[in-house]
Amino acid sequence: MLEFIEVNAEDNNLIEELSRVASEIVKSHYDPIIGSDQNDYMIAKFQSVDGLKEQITNGSRCFLVRDNGKDAGYFSFYPKGNKMYLSKYYLYSQERGKGYGRAILEFVKAEGKKLGLQSLFLNVNKYNGDSIGIYQHFGFKQIREERNDIGNGYYMDDYVLECDID
Repeated sequence: MLEFIEVNAEDNNLIEELSRVASEIVKSHYDPIIGSDQNDYMIAKFQSVDGLKEQITNGSRCFLVRDNGKDAGYFSFYPKGNKMYLSKYYLYSQERGKGYGRAILEFVKAEGKKLGLQSLFLNVNKYNGDSIGIYQHFGFKQIREERNDIGNGYYMDDYVLECDID
């Protein structure tokens, strides 16, 4: 049974689990794309217990994805203007292709619709071709390119993709 378990800033055990899941997925997926040095820096900044607590405290809603009690991935999102921003959307490689991605997107869109938001958008690394193809399959369109300084001499070199909530 597929579950989305919301993680709150006060729940240290779930935050530690979320950090472990996030770090494992991001490490295996992004090391070949951006290199281990930048990826390790980004994991420490964004997927650490402290980084996740800060994001949750600042309004991100973070969820563990579980199927039959087994961790499958995680995602997070927050409203930004009249749009919903999908800031994290990761599944373990062995859990892809099972319909979880579609279920996550439907959930996030439904949450955006409750708030009266018009669209869903995200950033994706320009060299993450597999993910870009999946997003396009789900109806996302490229709206711009961004190069964001994340500190320590590193940049996120991304496409911004967007789709309608309805």
